[in-house]
Parts: sequence; structure tokens; C-alpha cells
Amino acid sequence: MRSILIFFLLIFFFGRANGQDSLIDKELDEVIIFSNKFAERKKNVVQKIDVVTARQIAAANAQNTGDLLTNTGNVFVQKSQQGGSSPVIRGFEASRVLLVIDGIRMNNAIYRSGHLQNVITVDQNMLERIEVLYGPSSTIYGSDALGGVVHMRTKIPALSSSAKNKITGSALTRYSSANQEKTAHFDISIGGRKFGWLQSYNFSDFDDMRAGNRALQGTYIFLRPTYVTSINGIDSIVNNEDERVQKFSGYSQWDITQKFLYKPNNRLSHLLNLQYSNSSDVPRYDRLQDMRNGRLRYAEWYYGPQLRQLAAYEMNAEETGYFNSIKAILSYQHIEESRHQREYRRYDRLDNRFEKLNVAALTLDARKMYGAHEITLGADGQWNDVRSTAHREDMQTGAVSPLDTRYPNGKNRMSYQGVYAQHIFKWGMGKWVLNDGIRLQSTNMRSTIADNSIFNFPFTEISQDHKALTGNIGIVYMPRTALRFTLGLSSGFRSPNIDDAAKIFESNTASAQLIVPNENIRPERTYNADLGFGYSGEKLKMEASGFYTRFTNAIALAPFRFNGQDSITYNGSRVRVFANQNINEAYLYGFHASIQVDPHKRVRIHSTLNYTHGRLRQPGKQEVPLDHIPPVYGKTSARYATAKFQVEAYALYNGWKKIADYHPSGEDNAQYATKDGTPPWTTVNLKTAWQVSSLFSLQAGLENIFDRNYRHFGSGFTSAGRNLVLALRAAF
Repeated sequence: MRSILIFFLLIFFFGRANGQDSLIDKELDEVIIFSNKFAERKKNVVQKIDVVTARQIAAANAQNTGDLLTNTGNVFVQKSQQGGSSPVIRGFEASRVLLVIDGIRMNNAIYRSGHLQNVITVDQNMLERIEVLYGPSSTIYGSDALGGVVHMRTKIPALSSSAKNKITGSALTRYSSANQEKTAHFDISIGGRKFGWLQSYNFSDFDDMRAGNRALQGTYIFLRPTYVTSINGIDSIVNNEDERVQKFSGYSQWDITQKFLYKPNNRLSHLLNLQYSNSSDVPRYDRLQDMRNGRLRYAEWYYGPQLRQLAAYEMNAEETGYFNSIKAILSYQHIEESRHQREYRRYDRLDNRFEKLNVAALTLDARKMYGAHEITLGADGQWNDVRSTAHREDMQTGAVSPLDTRYPNGKNRMSYQGVYAQHIFKWGMGKWVLNDGIRLQSTNMRSTIADNSIFNFPFTEISQDHKALTGNIGIVYMPRTALRFTLGLSSGFRSPNIDDAAKIFESNTASAQLIVPNENIRPERTYNADLGFGYSGEKLKMEASGFYTRFTNAIALAPFRFNGQDSITYNGSRVRVFANQNINEAYLYGFHASIQVDPHKRVRIHSTLNYTHGRLRQPGKQEVPLDHIPPVYGKTSARYATAKFQVEAYALYNGWKKIADYHPSGEDNAQYATKDGTPPWTTVNLKTAWQVSSLFSLQAGLENIFDRNYRHFGSGFTSAGRNLVLALRAAF
């Protein structure tokens, strides 16, 4: 109630002080999207797509790209540590959601099915828009796009329309109290008539996160009572002076982007896109809470610096030859990841595992428009090369010994190749729009074990070759300008990657599971039906969509026999053996609903609600919950904006995730929840922005005003408590 009162007082004060027009976005059916490879009006696409604009990105003022997605109220995000964010779309997560940056696949051969943090390697302060596609998107994007696609587009150099160079840019400095965040960003673009250059730098430093103080449901609270530290060179478990401070959750990150644009005429452009992202060590906070024999298990568990390098050349041509538009992207990515862990007072074994990945890719797309028809043709390929190494270090003697690698220690290569056609046909004075498409995809994987002495696997090579035919068909019906109905059918597939088929990994410390390779798994497939409704009036806008997905050959962890045994000795402990296997079938269904009311040109009220239900079907067994299924979640906000001032009061909320709805052995992380599951939570938040001058703007926000102590479902990391966020922006 206090925050609502503050909100209306601000409306009253600034409404009297400033009488200029609203800055509230005018978007909806006229939004141009790029997720169909070429610009297309959103209203003509059957698939549900959300667009997050540059203005909305700036207004969210988020810590990273994962938090930015959370702030939309439509994408659920899991976190295992502060330096992590794993988007969930329609009950699919990690390797089953495709991440795309500037038209280039980020997903690679070692994207895991558990939880990922790769999305935070994209600098949200360099994004001009995000487009989120819901449901299977394999026709255009190929493997991995089962739940949907998060397509992120970064800024490009701005060219001049006169003989004088055009200089634009922005700068940002931000502080957050809950984790003592210190972020600085600067970008500049210099453009002539034909040539443009853009450069950006971003640095963020985050201290340990402070959780909220107020318990959920009166009793549920997540604290950090003890932690392991070194005293005179000896691991010691000490009491935390402030149990709300999540010791060893801080990290830092830096991002650099450079682009060169050459546009000799209005029909042709060439773009060189260089991106660099790196971080400090990132503590794996959830694992640092693990217990064994009544005490903390790990003295150290952290990810090494997460390096992502991208070099890409993009060519765009208009009205050339037979096609109206042609696009080609040639790219190369270099990724480095590592994992480091040491158990309490085990100075003789600091385990270090390293992955280096090189990825080359080529995409070719062309669009032809004739009459009421639009057809897009494309071909693409991605080639992955993975090198996995490991060693164990004795911290007292400095001795280094061999260690089992996360992936086979020989050659690991995987390739994706595909061709597709996508068609749009408009008729009936634009009231009807047909979407249809088809894709043929091929994947190949070769993985070899050069040294088989540690586990003595009954094989030394894993080889897979798969082909898939997928498609989509749907209808848009717009009887009136403000009214829209959609019906769509689509299929998707995901080919097992090196992480699925060849990984060795201790998955669940609570029940001592070891994942071993399984060369016999097959591609996952989905068959999806979507039904949508939209109304877009002057003062009222509503949207609702429902979906049903049949998920076949679903890959999930299940008990496995290795060399005839159901358990083996690993790291000095007896552990049960599990492997990724094709569970017979799963199904999911759910809905999304949103309503927006504009009672005044300066006021907007908006609310979203999302629900997903998923179950695994296994022959002769009772259905069990599918993992990665979030509880009911959404966002409700009220925003007031003038030309110089904006204020938004909003609530983010999640419903109950009962422990009975957790997957019994999947990636839901029941050990980091309460005995009853993940309790429901609501945070009340307030954000303001003031345009001080034509150059500077000031943002201030108070997040989680009532200081709730809560976790997102599936997360081993507690979200921020009451958090004051201050930012100063400059734009020129």
C-alpha cells in the first residue's frame, strides 16, 4: 500500500509540473520484426513474438540480459549463481531454447540441458531490441529451437545523410545497493555517407548479493549461516556475520563491441561485427551450499572466466537480380569455459576441467516478393570443434595428475546443415494471412576417447548422423483492424549434441548421481498447436494464446547400467549411475494472457500471466512431472510518462511450485528449495526516470520494496532483497 501511495503522489506532482506529451510507446500491430530473417510486420506472423524495444531496455535498467528478460514478465529465468541466467520458454530451457545474436546461433555442441549462463555474455546496454519467439522455430532456425528463440540484436553504426559526419553515442554509470554493483558503459558511433564505425565498452563489478529479510508465507526463508574460508592456510567453517549476505557470489564482467559498416549505395551494405566478452571467476553459489556428513562439502566451486569472442561479416543486398533481398552472414566464435572444485580440507585435489570451442557458421537467406506472396529461402551450416582437458592439482605439493575430462579427451566435432523455405500469402483485402514453411536438416557428430584408462568404457568413439524434416503452417484472420485470430501447427527437433551423448558429470549431490555417456540416444521432436487472440483498440489491448506440445524421444536422465553395474565408485564415493536416455513421450500445455489499458495519454496499466503444465509418459509407469516447468508467473505494472519524466510501479510474481510437481531426478534442484517446494512470492517495485537535459537523464529505482526473501523455482541462488538502483545516462 505504501508503494501505491507513493506512486500516485508522484503522478499528481509531475502531472502538474509537466504538461508535455507522453513517452509511452505506440507499437503493437505496426512493429517491424526481424525474426523471420527479413523485416515483417508482427501482425502478419502466426507465431507469438514479443518485442523488447531499445526504450524498454533502457527503462528496465537491468543488471544483465537475464534480468532484462525476467523484467518482461513473460520469460522465466533460472539462476544457480549471481553470474547466471537461464531463460525458460514454454517449459523448455537451456539447449532446448535457441539463443541468437545478430542472426548468429549462440547454441553450440556443448550447450547442456540443465541450466546455462551464456545469455549474460551479451551486453544488454548494446542491445537495440530483443525478439522472443514462442514455440517450435525449427523451420527457420533448425535444431534446438524447441521452446522458442531469444533473438538479440545489437546496435549498428549510424550513417550521415549529409557531407558532415554524424557522431552519436551513449554512456551509463549504474549503482545497485543489494550487491554494490558498479557498472560503466560507453559507446560511440561515427558515420559518414558510406562508412560508419561503432565502438563500445562495458564493465560491471558485483559484490556478494544481499537477500531479503522478510520470510515467505511466514516461515520460509533462505539464508547463508556458514561458509568455508581459509584461516592460516586451513579450511575452516565459520559463521556468517550477516546470514542474508550470500558469501562468494560476487563476480565481474567486461564486454567490448566494435562494428564497421560500409554502404556504397542504398541497395548494398557490408558489416563487420566484432564482439568480446569475458569475466572473472564466477562462484557456483548453489554448490557452495551443498552438505555432506552434516557439514559444507566444498571449499571451492567456481567457473573460470567465461570467454566469448565473435567475428562476423554480414552482407545485405536489396533489389538485386531475381530476389528482392539477400542476406549472408559468415561468422566465427571462440568460447572458453572451465570448472574448478575442491572439497573441504582436500588440499590434495583441486579438480580443474577446461573446454575450448571453435565454431564456424554460414547463413544465406533470400526473399522474393510477388503480388500477395512472400517467400524466403535459406541455407545454413554450423561447424563445432571441442577440446576438453582436465587435471588434478595438489595444492600442498604442486603436483599435477591426470583427471577425467568432462567430454571425451580426443576429437569432438559436430556440424549442423539445413535448407528451408518460408512462405507468407495475404488475401481477402489483407484479412487473411497464410504462413507455411518446411526445412530439411542434417546433423553429424564424432567424438573420440583418446585415453580410456580412467573409466574403461566399452567404446572409444561416439558417432551419430541424423536427418529431420520439420515444418509449420498457420492462419492469421483479421476481420477488423483491431481484431486478430491465429491458428498454427508446427514441428521442431533437437539433435543430441556432445553434451547429451558424451558428458561425464556429477549431477545431483543430494542423491549422488553420476552421468555417463550414452551413444544410443536419438533426436528429440515436438509437435505443437497454437491458438491465439488479440484485440488492439485505442484504449484497450488484450492478447491471449494457448498451446499444446507433444514431446517425443524426450531426452532425460534415468538410471543406467554401466559395465553391468548400476553404481560405481567415483571421487571416493559410491554413486548411482545415470545416463541421458530417450524417455518415450512427454506433453506440455499452457497459456499466456495480457491486458493493457491506456486510460490517459500519459498512463498505461499492463498485466501478464503465464502458465505451463508438463508431464513425462513412460511405458508401464505413472506419469511424472517434466522438469524445467515454472510455476504460474507474471507482471503487473502502472506507468506514467511525460516528455521529461517517467515513473513505473510494478509487481513481479510467481505461484507455488509444490515439491510433488518437481521432477524426481531431473534439473529442478529440489535440494535448494524448501521441504514443500518453492513458495509463492511477489515483489513490489518502483522505477523512475528524469530527462535532466537534452544530454543527461537520471534513473532511480527501488526494487523489492518490502524486502522479501525468495528464490525463483529451480534456482540455488536467492534473489536480491530491497535494492536501490541509481543510474546516470548520457546520449548524444
